[in-house]
Amino acid sequence: MLLPLSAFSQEEAFYIEFKDEVLTNVFITIEDTYDVLFSYKDHDVSDKRISLKKEKRTLREVLEAITELTKLNYKILNNRYVIINESLEKETDLNELDKVIVKSYLTKGIVKNRNGSYKLYPSKLGILPGLTESDVLESIQLLPGVLSPNETASGFFVRGGASDQNRLIWDGINIYHKGHLFGMISPLNPNVTSEIKFINKGSHARYGERLSSVIDMSSNSDISKNIKAELGFNGINGDALIEVPVIKDKMNIQASFRRSYVDVLETFTFNPLADKVFESTKINKSENDNNEFSFLDYNVKLNYKPNKNNSLYASVISIDNQLDYVQNDTETNRLFNDKLVTSNIGYGVGWKTDWNDNITQNTTAFLSDYKLNYNFITIENNEQVSDFEKRNTIYDSGISSEVTINTSKASAIAFGYQYTLKDVSYAFLNRTNLSFVLDTEDRTIQSHSVYGSYDYKNPKLFDVSIGFRSTYFKELEAVRLEPRLVFYRSLFENLKFQATAEIKNQIISEIDETILSDLSLENRVWRLADGNEFPIINSQHVSGGFIYTGKDVSIDIDAYHKRLKNITALSLGFLNPDNSNFNIGKQNVFGVDVFMRKRFNGFNSWLSYSYNRSKSIFENLNDSNEFTSKSNISHAISTALSYQLKRFQFALGWKWQTGKPYTIAQDNSDNLEFNNGINTGELPIYHRMDFSSIYNFKISKRNRLRGKVGLSIRNIYNRKNLISREYRGNNSLDDPIELIEKYSIGITPNLMVRLYW
Repeated sequence: MLLPLSAFSQEEAFYIEFKDEVLTNVFITIEDTYDVLFSYKDHDVSDKRISLKKEKRTLREVLEAITELTKLNYKILNNRYVIINESLEKETDLNELDKVIVKSYLTKGIVKNRNGSYKLYPSKLGILPGLTESDVLESIQLLPGVLSPNETASGFFVRGGASDQNRLIWDGINIYHKGHLFGMISPLNPNVTSEIKFINKGSHARYGERLSSVIDMSSNSDISKNIKAELGFNGINGDALIEVPVIKDKMNIQASFRRSYVDVLETFTFNPLADKVFESTKINKSENDNNEFSFLDYNVKLNYKPNKNNSLYASVISIDNQLDYVQNDTETNRLFNDKLVTSNIGYGVGWKTDWNDNITQNTTAFLSDYKLNYNFITIENNEQVSDFEKRNTIYDSGISSEVTINTSKASAIAFGYQYTLKDVSYAFLNRTNLSFVLDTEDRTIQSHSVYGSYDYKNPKLFDVSIGFRSTYFKELEAVRLEPRLVFYRSLFENLKFQATAEIKNQIISEIDETILSDLSLENRVWRLADGNEFPIINSQHVSGGFIYTGKDVSIDIDAYHKRLKNITALSLGFLNPDNSNFNIGKQNVFGVDVFMRKRFNGFNSWLSYSYNRSKSIFENLNDSNEFTSKSNISHAISTALSYQLKRFQFALGWKWQTGKPYTIAQDNSDNLEFNNGINTGELPIYHRMDFSSIYNFKISKRNRLRGKVGLSIRNIYNRKNLISREYRGNNSLDDPIELIEKYSIGITPNLMVRLYW
């Protein structure tokens, strides 16, 4: 695979044919055939389709034919980049274009940039195994170094970091919601997202707050010319989208709404998900249950461009999850009742202005309101024996402004200021018998951050990005400095070298029990640092690797080392209120990510491998000896094969990984004992196979109405994977410790139908 491949000249002619094909798909085919990259605005091409007879054509001949059919113009830059728009006189932003080093990373619609970050474009995303729709978070989990051992949409680990070290941003708004159905379904509507930036190393100085990764998502900011609408259904929910122009070429409004319908009809898709989730609460599917579960989310955005130099937006997002689950276990004469309400409402506004050709300013403000209210009630012989309650609220607001100055064609500087205010409170309560309070807190922290960066790009020498961020945490009376570095150099025509280094700090994280877990479905809550028993978490991260790109082959190898300080763990869960102290520790992570992609005979194939070694050490835990971190997955392999046949797309994928670590317990006559240390055991090997297929169709040639249908099957051979082994008490001093084993999702089919017009 490493042998040099012959690069075809754009002046060479190839046989090429299109039959009523969507223009975006046409561009992808041309990119693969002639080894070029297209840049265009979605609203210029979204409603266009073309047909070309099978003939031998050069690149320019193909582009001339497209121009004649669509009336769009093209311009070729540097013999590689093709700019498409309605008028060549319009300004075109080329900054992002020349940063791309790997296009179609897993599939079309995913690219890797020179700074090491990824960009995902859901509307252009090709088929991925197990997905019928371009789910935001599920797609990211297929990238190297990203794992979700618990099979949740948002609870994934990035390079050995905990899930709470991933920052989710939507239109500038921080999102804290873990996902619908306890993380099994992404909290963000995949059909609304226009662009996703995923950064797992060397992040820009503008990004703070979290240690492992940034997922920066945005909805469409283009001013639509026509009314656009979408309507879709799958095995869990239905959703609708609409875009309406308000002022021609200046203002539009877009809105989306998604709601589950499983409270009315429990489908073959929902049942396996529910089985997996409720298994962890000892609530098993039976004839004696009463489940009232529903979720909804919506987004409204207003885009306004008064002139070519200014653009403004206002965005609102709401995510809501409701559960009232009652089950009567006749064998034990117990009744279990889960009540949960989680919501996240966010508001964001932004203004971008070009002061001149070289100076741009971007100003944003946001407010995020997150609430979790949870009760787990147990009734035995008509008497309530347990009522465990959790409360968690977050009010997160902030404002920022950044100025970018292009000092020359090869260099640019940026500097900015950010202010945030976080008000976080939580409470763990047991209102039965002892009625004790495990822990409760209400804390506020204001942060003032200033940052700057310098970017230098010279194709003959190297690219370098140097950043620096300084943050003052007012209530903690603490200052933290965060340098950032990204270095990139082309060694040969097809071989590049990349290195990154960064320091980050985090003041908000989730309480995490090391040995024992409670009975609830939501067993983690957010908390702010206090500077003492819950200090600011610090991360130092360096990485380096090589990228090889040929016409049909891409190989990406990257090694990294992380050091985390001041991470915390709760010593013994919620069994004893006198022994619930937090322990401060540190974590060391070393890993290697390898990715290979090959195209042949119309097939697209890829293989990724991740090695991870993560060790933790805490004061007063495990006799202060080092132990394997809970996020440690030593070896993980993911591979897939996809094929497109006219309007049909197929994908088959397989995942294999070593098991999560767990704490070994011995059973004696009275209770479980822990004598071998923390996380000394490893769960069995995990593997599963997924399948997806999609068919695109056009209903009528007389109008723009078109659609697609899809089928996905997760865990085709119904492998029963043990994904977690935990211990828990019943939140009472007299109850014994129990062993709880959680298993992966079983075979799960899903159907999707979607209409566009």
